[in-house]
Amino acid sequence: MSKAKTRCTWCGTDPLYVAYHDEEWGVPEFDDRALFEKLILDGFQAGLSWITILRKRENFRKAFGGFEPEKIARYTDKKIERLLKDEGIIRHRGKIEATIGNAKAWETIMETEPGGFSGYLWGFVDGRPVQNKWKNLKAIPAATPMSEALSKDLKARGFKFCGPTIVYAFAQAVGMVNDHVTGCFRHGEVKKLSP
Repeated sequence: MSKAKTRCTWCGTDPLYVAYHDEEWGVPEFDDRALFEKLILDGFQAGLSWITILRKRENFRKAFGGFEPEKIARYTDKKIERLLKDEGIIRHRGKIEATIGNAKAWETIMETEPGGFSGYLWGFVDGRPVQNKWKNLKAIPAATPMSEALSKDLKARGFKFCGPTIVYAFAQAVGMVNDHVTGCFRHGEVKKLSP
């Protein structure tokens, strides 16, 4: 009889959430487009639960053309109106318009920053995941000085829906910080993935 794995309690028992926790959350991500997608999805989460976004993620990918920033940056008012009618996504005009503006800001970073969007983001943690050792969920902060600094800089570059709490959730998701609790089986596994 195999012993059940101990996980971070936030993922509960929903199979989709458990798979996200076990396979994706906290894994260091360095792909410019994938990082853009996750930042946008975290922005759409504002005021909602992550499972809501996770359940709609494929609809978001379809609606936003695979989250290709170069395409999104060219979206017109007509496209915005189509997105506002798409029941498969969160139909929030401000967040949709912010996604287009964020795509334009992403393009600027890609043109001006060494290492592109990935190099820019990972520079806030010196290119390596921060290895935290939280014993329980209550110990994990909602924001940190790093997320505050990154949020401020993103906003200065034209990004929206990227406050310090959203940015910290994003940093956790893309492995800039390892916030699996120490008792979670993924804590050590994710730590080994650090470059």
